Amino acid sequence: MRPVGPRDLETIVRHRAGMFRESGCPEGDLAAMSAGFRPWLESRLADGTYFGWMIEADGEPVAGLGMMVLDWPPHLYHPADSRRAYVLNVFVEPEYRGKGLASELMREAVAEAERRGIVFMTLHASSQGQPLYEKLGWKQTSEMSFVTGVTTAGASPRK
Repeated sequence: MRPVGPRDLETIVRHRAGMFRESGCPEGDLAAMSAGFRPWLESRLADGTYFGWMIEADGEPVAGLGMMVLDWPPHLYHPADSRRAYVLNVFVEPEYRGKGLASELMREAVAEAERRGIVFMTLHASSQGQPLYEKLGWKQTSEMSFVTGVTTAGASPRK
């Protein structure tokens, strides 16, 4: 396992697209998302606001996890802290699944949050990932979402 850095840009973009592809997203939506995600990620890898880890096999990345620290108002779950750790882009190449790599990455993410003194962590789980997260002690919350009618280049609104 090693920290992610700017050299991992294309791998993270590919992993993110793979994650959404496996959740059933259409290829056209994935292309538009990746086109916007790449420059967003590039600047955050450069300034360290997006961080995380890659696991390699034979010198090639086979699993990864990203993390960010979000400014958040103090909350019932973290009344004295205005930060949340957000986990994203957890992906394991299909041929490496079932070997505990995602669990290893998640344990590292929790350890990093603890090192930073962050009490509360969140993520958005796919149906494929949810059993793993639950096994590791993560709980569902009452979060909901809404997409407005505003569209951006290449994206279609989803309600």
